[in-house]
Amino acid sequence: MTGQTTPPTTAEAAPAPDPRLQGKRVLVVFNPKSGQGESTLPDFLTLLDTAGAHVTRRELQPDTPMSEYVADLASHDLLVGAGGDGTVSSLAYAARYKDVPLLAYPAGTANLIAQNLDLPRDAAALAEVLADAHTVRVDLGEVEVKGEKSGFAMLAGAGADAAMIRDSEDLKERFGAMAYVMSAMKQLNPKKTTFNLLIDGEARTFEGIGVMVANFGMANYRLPITSDISPSDGRFTVVLLKAGNILRLLPNLIDSVRGKLGLGDPMFSGNLETLEAKTVTVEAEEPFPLQYDGELHVETTPFTARILPGAIRFLTPIKKTDLDT
Repeated sequence: MTGQTTPPTTAEAAPAPDPRLQGKRVLVVFNPKSGQGESTLPDFLTLLDTAGAHVTRRELQPDTPMSEYVADLASHDLLVGAGGDGTVSSLAYAARYKDVPLLAYPAGTANLIAQNLDLPRDAAALAEVLADAHTVRVDLGEVEVKGEKSGFAMLAGAGADAAMIRDSEDLKERFGAMAYVMSAMKQLNPKKTTFNLLIDGEARTFEGIGVMVANFGMANYRLPITSDISPSDGRFTVVLLKAGNILRLLPNLIDSVRGKLGLGDPMFSGNLETLEAKTVTVEAEEPFPLQYDGELHVETTPFTARILPGAIRFLTPIKKTDLDT
């Protein structure tokens, strides 16, 4: 009939706003250098715009403190950190105790924090996690070196694990997450030294190849580093890497998986030792490189790590107990 217009088909119809996100103020802080240029972040941002969210985008710039990006965080409902583990943990530390939920958007190489939180990689699925707004409150770590403080969510370490990360830097662009495996294979004869620890005020000395101070406890594919690590118990798990090499951790991964599946007592026990602590200071007779959340830093031992109980709420589709190893 003349004058009539054909109504749009379903495919042509404009997507309706999502009432869970409509009007929500979302702050997105992203690192453009993370990963290998394959981030799904542009698609994710388009989905948020379509859903009716009010999105503020802030790109990380060199020499700008992370605290500046979240100075007005109180005027936002949700926070998204897009980048690698270093970006996410630095943002979480800057947003600590501000009670704005954080989505650890996996845009880096390994994305261990996102893996611990069992986050998807698909943009639409991540938008669903944001819209559902289910959170878990977890601890963060604070590391102090020469009076300067920084934050970490996953773990801080000195010794063989930091050397592994150092050696992986030149391989990440070509091999992605496999760079860490290749680097670990090179650590067949790592430097050994005497470590002097102060665990909640008690002195401890041991000879080994490194020390890891863990908050989250899962490596790639959510394989547990060791058992009994929880990011919400108000304590670190301090892992003492005894004389040997990084590959000797593989049997401990097997033990952890066996324990999680209820398959019996540990089969391997001599490769590492674990302790619990709220504060730990690590000194070494020979200075070691220091890493936290996969980022190698120019600082070396000694360092002090402190637990920050319940400092951040992460968005995740899983329960708090699913974060424990």
